Amino acid sequence: MANMYGSKKKEEDLDQYNIHVARYRPEELTKLTKNTKFTRKEIQLIYRGFKQECPTGMVDEESFKHIFSQFFPQGDASQYAHYVFNTIKHNQTGKISFEDFLSILSKVSRGSVHEKLQWIFGLYDLNGDGLITKKEMLEVVSSIYEMLGRSTEPLVDEHSAKEHVEKIFHLIDTNKDGVVTIDELVEWCSRDERILQSLETLDTVL
Repeated sequence: MANMYGSKKKEEDLDQYNIHVARYRPEELTKLTKNTKFTRKEIQLIYRGFKQECPTGMVDEESFKHIFSQFFPQGDASQYAHYVFNTIKHNQTGKISFEDFLSILSKVSRGSVHEKLQWIFGLYDLNGDGLITKKEMLEVVSSIYEMLGRSTEPLVDEHSAKEHVEKIFHLIDTNKDGVVTIDELVEWCSRDERILQSLETLDTVL
C-alpha cells in the first residue's frame, strides 16, 4: 500500500514537473518595458489577458486562428489570421511567445508611422522577398473580405476584391514595374492625409 502511494506521489510530482517545464517563461518585466513602448502596468494587464487565452505562454497557429475568429464571428478569419500569424511567429519554434506578441503590438499601436507601414508591408509580402506583387495583395485583400463577411455594406465578392486591388496597386506602383516596394508604399501613404490619420488612430490607450 505504501509503495502504491509512493508511486502515485512520484507520478503527481512528475506531472507537476512536466507542466512546469512546458510553460514558457517570459522575459523580465524591466526588459520588456525597455524593449517596447508599454509601461509596466500595461504589460502586466496585457500578460494577464495573454495567459488567460494561452496558459502555456506559447501560441500555435490553430490556437491563434481560434482566438482571432472570436473577434470576427460574422465571417471566416482563418486565412487572414494565418497571414498575421506568419508576421509574428518565431521562425525556430513556429509559435508566438508573449515577447513576440508584445513586440508587434507595441509597433502597431504605439510605433511610428514608418514602423506601422513596415509591419503592413510585411503582412502583404507573403514570400518575404521584399516586394509585393499584385497576386499577393489580392490574396491578403480577399482574406480581409472573407473575414469581414456579412458586415460589409454592400456585400463584397471576389470580383470586388480584384477591382479594389487593381485600383490601389496602380496608385502605389509608381514606376509601373509590376511590384510594390516599401519605399513606394511609404511614399503613397505619406501623400494621403486620411491614411496617415488612420495609422495614427492605431495608437491606443490600454
